[in-house]
Amino acid sequence: MSQELIHVYLMPGMCASPKIFEYIKLPEDQFKIHYLEWIIPLEDETIEAYALRMTTYIEHDNVVLIGVSFGGVLVQEMAKHIKVRKLIIVSSVKSQHELPKRMKVAKLTKAYKLLPTQLVSNIDMLAKYTFGKSVTKRMELYEKYLTVKDSIYISWAIEQMICWNQDVPNPEIVHIHGGDDMVFPIKNIKGCIVLKKGSHIMIINKYKWFNENLPKLILT
Repeated sequence: MSQELIHVYLMPGMCASPKIFEYIKLPEDQFKIHYLEWIIPLEDETIEAYALRMTTYIEHDNVVLIGVSFGGVLVQEMAKHIKVRKLIIVSSVKSQHELPKRMKVAKLTKAYKLLPTQLVSNIDMLAKYTFGKSVTKRMELYEKYLTVKDSIYISWAIEQMICWNQDVPNPEIVHIHGGDDMVFPIKNIKGCIVLKKGSHIMIINKYKWFNENLPKLILT
């Protein structure tokens, strides 16, 4: 008798498509991967309401949710509405206290309201904001992965990320973070699995580590 498959839902980062997971492979006799995609937020929609709406795309019970960067924030909010087997975030934060100083300043000054229009029209600026400053030499890759360029979505996503008000982290969360993450510096992150020399985009360029380690992280 074959064992029941564990359903794993993957949520990409801000502005990114599920293509960022193209190299992630899990044993097919144990796991079934499903890809979540960003939808356009409703007017004045909170991240809590958006997360509830996103749970309608979860078609199975007791799933594994894995989110990258802002997608990691979203899956944490989704897990407040549904029962999950495991909650895993990558290159993300567990609470507002792990946000970098520049984002905390942007929240206080509301500087984030000035960003979206520039980001929509400038893939270089969008990539640097989303992935970190070291991406220019690989810009063609980010044109491939950053496909969600709707201005309403970008304005909403930046505000929700910077103004996320989660105070206490979920104690059950598994947090995987890169030691060289330039978007969410490791110095601000507590209680995580650290990948040495892992950047903010390590889900793409360190996929072998994830393919090797995700099954046991899910099962333990």
